[in-house]
Amino acid sequence: MAAYRIIALPGDGTGREVMNEALKVLGVFQENGPIDFEIKVIPCGGQHYLETGEQWPEGSFEICRDESDAILLGAIGWPEARLPNGDVAGGEVILGLRSGLDLYANVRPVKLYKGVNHKVHGVHKEIWDSSLVDLVMVRENTEGLYHSLLRRMAQSAVGKKDEKLVIEKFPGLEGEFRWDPRPISRNGSERIHKFCFELAERRSIKLGVPQSVTCVDKSNVLRGCQLFRSIFREVAESYPGIEAKEAYIDAFTMWLVRDPEDLDVVVLPNMFGDIATDLASVLQGGMGMAASANLGDHHMMFEPVHGSSPKHAGKNRVNPIAMLSSLQLMLENLAIRHNDSVLEEFGNVLQESISQHLSSNGPKTYDIGGQGTTSEVGDAIASRVAHLLTADEKGSQR
Repeated sequence: MAAYRIIALPGDGTGREVMNEALKVLGVFQENGPIDFEIKVIPCGGQHYLETGEQWPEGSFEICRDESDAILLGAIGWPEARLPNGDVAGGEVILGLRSGLDLYANVRPVKLYKGVNHKVHGVHKEIWDSSLVDLVMVRENTEGLYHSLLRRMAQSAVGKKDEKLVIEKFPGLEGEFRWDPRPISRNGSERIHKFCFELAERRSIKLGVPQSVTCVDKSNVLRGCQLFRSIFREVAESYPGIEAKEAYIDAFTMWLVRDPEDLDVVVLPNMFGDIATDLASVLQGGMGMAASANLGDHHMMFEPVHGSSPKHAGKNRVNPIAMLSSLQLMLENLAIRHNDSVLEEFGNVLQESISQHLSSNGPKTYDIGGQGTTSEVGDAIASRVAHLLTADEKGSQR
């Protein structure tokens, strides 16, 4: 029996609740298939910090690095939980893992399912057929404006002291000021662009439709973006079967909402990607539907895009679909990395279960127009997973 080591980091607030639903569904796969998931749950985050004085138990980073095939994260952040230096308690977990494990590709699918209403009102174009909103946004995850913070969190996660940042004077600035360096490198840009073109190739095969890659930046103004785009053009030459497109971030935000059917794979620098992907969530019904993968060459972590939602915590009312779709991304990417056809089928089953549930009269949470609870939605999808797995098994025996 194949075995995969999964580290579960529930985190804070509603992250703990949606993690319960992910582990529930993962348990169904374990019970009904030839795969063994060795799951280790590690407490972490701001609430854990308030309770214990630590962001996660000592040695947790090393466990994630050395003893996992994939990491599932619920959410990080709690209003009252701040470190003495002002940083959000729990940042060492999410940002430390992103930087420390070199998870350079933040992959955020944007898919509108049948049965879910988008969040853009007053739109009269008939683009809101669910089949026409199906794109993937890829954010470079380790450089740009977040680089210094990411490095600091990674050093904290492995027990090293913070770097001393050199403060320089800038002409024209008087009095107190702060600044953030925005490094964009050739190596970082090259690998994220290659990742996106290879993703587009896989999507072309899977969907049976030629895919494009759109590079979004601000290269008409910023030098880092100029490097980002020039390397995009270099990499595009090695993928003649994939159409290469370009856009500036300001115009792109309009095109994203107006013409999402024209987009397939989109690649963006770190900060622009952070902002634009949250905007894109309105196309799929909101943040409760938005999943993500953090991928590197040797490690991977999966998490819903939404935060810990303290005002909803403990009420069993938030949407677990983003977490379950993140679990689907985990199964899909484990299958790709290990060439595992069973995991590939598991990923397809979970995708189909989510799709069937959303187009049915089954329970849905408040954010997409329903009155169902978190656990009711999780139970319903887990039941569909079990049914599809059983049907597949019976079909294979005939």
